[in-house]
Amino acid sequence: MQGKIPVRMQRARPRARRSRYNVSYRLTRSVPAVVGAVLLLVVIVTATLTYKRLDDFVSATTGRHINPIGEVVQAVEPSPGTIAYKLKHGQQVNILLLGRGGEENDAPYLTDSIMAVTIDPATNRVAMVSIPRDLTLGMNLQSNPGRIWVQKINAAYEVPYVNIICCVAPQYQGRDGGGFASEHEVGKVTGLTFDRYIAVDFVAFRDMVNALGGVDVCLSTNLDDSEYPDYHNGYISIHFTVGCHHFNGEQALEIARSRHAVQPEQSSDFGRARRQQDIMQAIKRKATTVNGFSKAPQLLSALQNNITTDMSLSDMRAIYDWGKNLPDTSIIRAALTAPSGGADGNLLDSFNCGLGPGVSQLCADDPTFGMIHRYIASLLIDPAVLGEKAPIQIADGANNYRGLDIPSRVTTMFDPTGLQLADPVGHAAIPQTEILDYSNGQFPLTAKWLANFFGATVVPATAANPAPARGQQTYGLVVVIGHDFARHWLGQ
Repeated sequence: MQGKIPVRMQRARPRARRSRYNVSYRLTRSVPAVVGAVLLLVVIVTATLTYKRLDDFVSATTGRHINPIGEVVQAVEPSPGTIAYKLKHGQQVNILLLGRGGEENDAPYLTDSIMAVTIDPATNRVAMVSIPRDLTLGMNLQSNPGRIWVQKINAAYEVPYVNIICCVAPQYQGRDGGGFASEHEVGKVTGLTFDRYIAVDFVAFRDMVNALGGVDVCLSTNLDDSEYPDYHNGYISIHFTVGCHHFNGEQALEIARSRHAVQPEQSSDFGRARRQQDIMQAIKRKATTVNGFSKAPQLLSALQNNITTDMSLSDMRAIYDWGKNLPDTSIIRAALTAPSGGADGNLLDSFNCGLGPGVSQLCADDPTFGMIHRYIASLLIDPAVLGEKAPIQIADGANNYRGLDIPSRVTTMFDPTGLQLADPVGHAAIPQTEILDYSNGQFPLTAKWLANFFGATVVPATAANPAPARGQQTYGLVVVIGHDFARHWLGQ
């Protein structure tokens, strides 16, 4: 590969292991989505393997041996409640993807990447929501349900495997205890009930790419990061040039994990998401070629000891069959974020929410998580609403309520969904949120959706009445956020 100049500059890490991020949230540090996709591809790849080899793989990753008769029955007529059944009958499926450092890192069980994935067969779309590792909340994972443990959400997975707290509840112990504990805590934040989890580590990703002989990925700009973590509690500098390159496993891991790039396009949440998506597509292309199938034994060896899941073989097969031809445009990528470096966040902020001053932590603006639930439930907007292509603008009728620029945050939240959003503007204060309809009813579905999300009333408007705010559009739909919605934002 050309263009990569590794510069090894190890130095002491100034932050504690549970505060490896800056206070500002950075999106996905590892790549569970990539490895999760490849785990599902394994179902097809293993068609070339012996039954014994496949059974060894399934047993190592799921904790259960293959039941050949049961698998055949599930393939023909899946049982109610299974993933295959839900996908066949148009019901949503929720998967929790967890990326952890593994034994090569100082905190092998901390999940540096947490992603909630909703598969919607009714609309053939997928929503992927990244949850920051520094999100702090009160966890109830102990036998005494009234005992609350305030900690970052990335610590939930390690509860069964280290002596971090006492009296862990029975349902969060054992082989799948970490996955179930993470499902419980991420479920509280997102409002989702998870069907299955997949936990992967860096070794699986790196070795899998190497087993495929590397992957081809193109970068839109240079990528320079002098704070990329090494495996010795220090940092190295990495450099990749713009253009298309052939990456080995370690290089692919570096471009996927990098979060301190000098280039704004690469350091942003969207830049990292784009790189990870490109890697995912490159892996999918490589793994499904004839050459990829021939590498099935190497792939299984790379993945077998570094993935933990409660999925069955029929679960994997069902997800693969459903999503194997899903286009990138059907995947909505979002994240819970806090404002950082001049960039708008959404539903989180940085302050002391229970871990003490000086500790990197992110806190939900709504401590009940109600606003986060509302947001995540609204990500997969009805295609009929999106089809109206209504011009929408958010205006601040709450007058920077408690220092929160809610219009900018709402605009950032819904940018990935396909809504046609203009830049937000200020507005005169109003008590109740309104949807100003300048279209004479041209966008009824969008107006109704906005009214439901914001708890607002749709008001007919003209270019002159009511008088528009400075910079406000006088066409399409304008959401004027009032003090009522601002209070809801804070869970009041």
